[in-house]
Amino acid sequence: MDYGHSERPPGAVVLPTAIKILVAGGFGVGKTTLVGAVSETRPLRTEEVLTETGVGVDDLSGVEAKQTTTVAMDFGRITVSDDLVLYLFGTPGQDRFWFVWDELALGAIGAVVLADTRRLADCFPSIDYFEGRGTPFLVAVNCFEGARSYRLDEVQAALNLDPEVPVLLCDARDRESVKAVLITLVEHAMKIREARGRAVE
Repeated sequence: MDYGHSERPPGAVVLPTAIKILVAGGFGVGKTTLVGAVSETRPLRTEEVLTETGVGVDDLSGVEAKQTTTVAMDFGRITVSDDLVLYLFGTPGQDRFWFVWDELALGAIGAVVLADTRRLADCFPSIDYFEGRGTPFLVAVNCFEGARSYRLDEVQAALNLDPEVPVLLCDARDRESVKAVLITLVEHAMKIREARGRAVE
């Protein structure tokens, strides 16, 4: 993959390009798991135990066994190559924590919207947010055990996505699966960036 770097003289110090990526999606869809699976450093997590305060506020449908929730962000890092490092920021899933999204989105090249086919409607707020900001994104369908299997074109249609938005399967627990999603996102974001650059020339 060519990221536009020119040839460097032997022995030159190479500072890696840092790319910020958001990981979004509904409550309990696996964002914290995804960041933790791929991060080469111990991920920073801001999880708190669910309490009675959230009763009637947080929708636990389909994730009744969930005991903690992200209240600010998850953070991890992965080195893709000598000259490319990805910084991952997992967003909180509940509406009441969305006030931090604008801060987290600053400078992000793109976003992964993680989806659960049992609760596809939970993706819509994230999709609307990134479409409204013009942020490139893809949808990664997390493969939960027991979830009904959908074709990717069915997911694309159900979420009313632009045909250019990538939709792919993902196991948020598996490092290689997550890496493939992130590389696809970077390629997608770079393609959009180049197209926008040509449009203003």
